[in-house]
Amino acid sequence: MDHKPGSYKVRDISLADQGRMKIEWAESRMPVMMELRKKYSETKPLKGYKIAGCLHVTKETAVLIETLSAAGAQVSWSGCNPLSTQDDIAAALAKNGTEIYAWHGMNVEEFYWCIERTLDMKPNLTLDDGADLIFTVHNKFPELASNIIGGTEETTTGVHRLRAMGADGKLMYPVIAVNDAETKWDFDNVYGTGQSSIDGILRATSVLLAGKKFVVAGYGHCGSGVALKAKGMGCDVIVTEVKPTAALKAALEGFSVMTMDEAAKIGDIFITATGVSDIIVKRHFEVMKDGAIVCNTGHYDCEININDLEAVSKSKRTVRPNNEEYVLHNGNRVYLLAQGRLVNLAAAEGHPSEVMDMSFANQFMSQVRLVNEHESGNKLAPVVHDIPVEQDQEIARVKIATLGYSIDVLTEEQVKYMNDYSAGT
Repeated sequence: MDHKPGSYKVRDISLADQGRMKIEWAESRMPVMMELRKKYSETKPLKGYKIAGCLHVTKETAVLIETLSAAGAQVSWSGCNPLSTQDDIAAALAKNGTEIYAWHGMNVEEFYWCIERTLDMKPNLTLDDGADLIFTVHNKFPELASNIIGGTEETTTGVHRLRAMGADGKLMYPVIAVNDAETKWDFDNVYGTGQSSIDGILRATSVLLAGKKFVVAGYGHCGSGVALKAKGMGCDVIVTEVKPTAALKAALEGFSVMTMDEAAKIGDIFITATGVSDIIVKRHFEVMKDGAIVCNTGHYDCEININDLEAVSKSKRTVRPNNEEYVLHNGNRVYLLAQGRLVNLAAAEGHPSEVMDMSFANQFMSQVRLVNEHESGNKLAPVVHDIPVEQDQEIARVKIATLGYSIDVLTEEQVKYMNDYSAGT
């Protein structure tokens, strides 16, 4: 396919003005990104570089895209989940000249068609959330890898798989683990996932959360954030885990801990946040209460085994947007939200702008870092690299200042004391 910069395929370009207002709202809540845009629109460190991006098309992502463009990059974009694209945002980006291929509700074939279109321009850099773009390069267009100086990855599942690829010598270019920055996973994953997942559940169901037995599968950063917010809404939170230390943390933070086999019998609402397949399967559906609500906030839609749910059901219907009622053979009803995909993005708007401000600042700075390393002749190894601690702390410093808080600074004497290994009691 011939590549035409600025081309696009979106649901409805007439939604652009509506999307632009949402983007402007996000800009007002993302002071770190706007500071970066102001600074780097003058120096344009990304000028001459082409970035292919595969990340949820939300108002916050639009701020990232337009900041990359302001820094000189040529950008081509696709959504990283078939149900997470917000059509008005995609339209606004297209109208403003961004090359974008994304719409809500695409099928699997369309999803990968969109990713492949972003590769038509033969990018120098990739930007991922879930690594589908990187995997497409490696599995289908490996000849493009020689032109790619590096990539960035946004989410836990993607980083985990890319680290495995790097360890096996299968990764063809360096990738920076944006997800593993403290200013990403301790904020975006915890507070962002927690709030937006509850938001998605409420939009899809409008149920009262107070008093419900709320089952969270997985107590990592995302799961702990969901548990925290569910507790704040008055839920009786139950955690299921496979990792002993994570289970112990959940127990000491006041949550009940049990197996999914036990929780399935008593839960009212279930949410998976593990990054692992088959967390809720046939035997769990068969013992659930009548009216149980089931959803997922992990990146891929494999955590809830929908084939098993279909197998134990005699009928299904859509009762609300993003809410399907399954009537089981035993007569009980189970409600599946957002087709088992990311409930916070498919049924709501994704993370609040304020936390994505830091995550996307890390994305932006990591893209600039890859360019700087390349231009300085410092060839990074084709493995997964961490974000520098200095970058992490600088982003946090700017963020805390924009919130109106001030913090202390160590004196030279205090720094000397900290590093003085001869000092004792």
